[in-house]
Amino acid sequence: MARSGVRKNRESRPAQIAPGEIVYQWVDTQEHFDDVVMELLDVDRYALDTEFHRERTYWPKLALVQVAWQPDGRDGIQELALIDPLAVDISGFSRLFASESLCVIHAAQQDLDVLTHAVGSVPRRMFDTQLAAGFVGYGNPSLVALLQGEINITPAKGDRLTDWLRRPLTENQCQYAAIDVEYLLEVHDLLEIKLEDAGRGQWAVDAFEELLNRPVSGAKPEEAWLRLKDSRSLRPGARAVAQSVAAWRERRAMRVDIPVRQVLPDLAILGVSQRSPSTLKELSQARGIDDRHSKGAIAEELLEAVRDGKGNEPPDAPASPDDLDRNLRPAVTLVSAWVSQLARDEKIDTVLLGTRGDIVAFLRGDDDAKLAHGWRAAMLGDGIQELVAGKAGLTFEAGRLKLISVG
Repeated sequence: MARSGVRKNRESRPAQIAPGEIVYQWVDTQEHFDDVVMELLDVDRYALDTEFHRERTYWPKLALVQVAWQPDGRDGIQELALIDPLAVDISGFSRLFASESLCVIHAAQQDLDVLTHAVGSVPRRMFDTQLAAGFVGYGNPSLVALLQGEINITPAKGDRLTDWLRRPLTENQCQYAAIDVEYLLEVHDLLEIKLEDAGRGQWAVDAFEELLNRPVSGAKPEEAWLRLKDSRSLRPGARAVAQSVAAWRERRAMRVDIPVRQVLPDLAILGVSQRSPSTLKELSQARGIDDRHSKGAIAEELLEAVRDGKGNEPPDAPASPDDLDRNLRPAVTLVSAWVSQLARDEKIDTVLLGTRGDIVAFLRGDDDAKLAHGWRAAMLGDGIQELVAGKAGLTFEAGRLKLISVG
């Protein structure tokens, strides 16, 4: 595919980006891909995004990779490439990801999952524009909202349900994909300045590291049972069976590459864990089990998973606000109100500052509680402790909550 469009002077910004405007390279040969990677290894940063599908599979199916970069020695010039992973082996990205080059990306969590599966690694240095924006007054913004707020650009709407695996892609699809990286480096510059002015650069770096260290799909099958609704209500023996069966489901879904609920619905895991069947007849009587699960190899594997669960030590029940000391439970609502007010005052996304779950973990004394470490501890820790100890209270003044000393 040839280059498309004509790059406009960014000093005069349109209200909306029209199709056919962004210049890009279509990369569908191994030689061209290798050349792009070599260029990227020579720059200190690059913008990246992916398009993928996973509605009918366990593993995400990577359909397109978009990258943009500014070649050294060519001030004001930006290159942009749309890379076809259906035509080239993109494992060469691992060299780039291991380098010191900074990957600028928006809302990276799903992209990291995709790249882990497709490349085998993720960038060691990353700047997530969505996370960064949460420290300077935005509330978990979409890319559109961020482009509007920072550089007064509103991308033209595309088809969100488009088939990215179709070939050839239309020009409108390519333009829509290119927009996702076209302005990211410019937004990165602006957010870096705002973070520095606010003294929150290291906070953002810490948040990026937290995201990079999150488990990706398939990383811990033994923890899959924790995602089951009502898992807290299971008795210890049933928890052990649920853990074993859910782990079996996860591994089978990975092996045959289908969504986990197509292997076995959640209701069936709960039904099997409560009955702990030992025969095919007992299995067929468990709630949520149908003919697909009670016959043949699937049934035998299920019964084996049940037997394994019965022989395992029951896992601890999932943490719950109900696990909190009864005298501290009223404090959760009080602290949540203060945290929300502080987030508004400090112009920080409330989710970044502290969720209700984070507050419960802190009050419970969990070693890994987010609010007990780093910048969150400095901003919130003492205040929460004083509220709980009765040394501080909240007052309502001029339309806002205010923490006051009562000692």
